[in-house]
Amino acid sequence: MYAIIRSGGKQTKVSLGDVVDVERLKGAQEEVEFTPLLVVDENGDTVTDRDALGKVIVRAKVLGEVRGDKIDVFKYKNKSGYRRRQGHRQRYTQLEITAIDMPSAKKAKSSTAKKKAEDSVGEEE
Repeated sequence: MYAIIRSGGKQTKVSLGDVVDVERLKGAQEEVEFTPLLVVDENGDTVTDRDALGKVIVRAKVLGEVRGDKIDVFKYKNKSGYRRRQGHRQRYTQLEITAIDMPSAKKAKSSTAKKKAEDSVGEEE
């Protein structure tokens, strides 16, 4: 099972137990919740309906803040003596995905239990 979540204007594919870096979340608590854009369950079924996705919750534990790779910015204009050097390191929040809660998965299990019960009643007759 995996989900696509949006954070910081970027989309990230996550599954249970993944550790991902997202754009810095200011004031993030110990746990963060996301509403996914897309979910693919164990059976390979894709859920894209907004109403169904509104009930799905992706939970993540905040591990801390990390800094990305150094980006060197160098501006140069030929024959004019113009040179500017600048560096940048983006800050990220590191998250561990702890749960992808789909309420529809629980209903599917109960419907299979009902089918089994109906089959056993049919065999007795």
